[in-house]
Amino acid sequence: MPYFFASERNGDQVAILGEDARHLAGPLRARAGELIQVVEPDGHLLGVRLLTVSSRAVHGKVEWTRDHAPEPHSRVWLALAMLPAAGLEHVLSRATELGVAGFTLVGAERSVARGEKPVRWATICREAAMLAGRLAVPEVRGPISLREALAFGPAWLLSRGAPRRLADIAAERDLDEITLAIGPEGGWSAAEEALAGERVASLGPRNLRADTAALAATAVWLAVGGDL
Repeated sequence: MPYFFASERNGDQVAILGEDARHLAGPLRARAGELIQVVEPDGHLLGVRLLTVSSRAVHGKVEWTRDHAPEPHSRVWLALAMLPAAGLEHVLSRATELGVAGFTLVGAERSVARGEKPVRWATICREAAMLAGRLAVPEVRGPISLREALAFGPAWLLSRGAPRRLADIAAERDLDEITLAIGPEGGWSAAEEALAGERVASLGPRNLRADTAALAATAVWLAVGGDL
């Protein structure tokens, strides 16, 4: 069973409302007397014994509290070129589980044009954050231009032909925040790569799908930094 976020807490009483309550009462078939785990954003994990369960509200009593520190030391943002819906949603979900701090969606020259779905994107990230027991739900911003995305802070653009490996770069730097820019299936254009200057890194000689590259880059950066 995934972790949950408390909608309300009053002393040792916890309420879970809305879609989370419907999920518990419906697909998860939760029942009074069961113990679930609830994450508090201040860094605590609660063991909550369910008292009442309905599709409108789930109420429980806190039985134990533990420190909970699942967030990576390094805040990784993915500047992700707009992908076909299935690929984009796959990255949002799985990268959230890995520990990404947020996503900046980029309207790249070779992106496949797609409509904006901010509510669905936010829902996907929230569900993945609960599954992983995250303290926070990653933000999804954009779509914006690559130039704007690279201006948010230290950034490296991923390209197969780059002379330096991302793992080597990660080993040399102790950054509190980094943006990793992942191109569309057709790759970044020459003009887009030029925007990054010398900050271009490779994941190796193999040609990767965009969604694979996004997850691999996230895992490499967090693993080298000791967060995986």
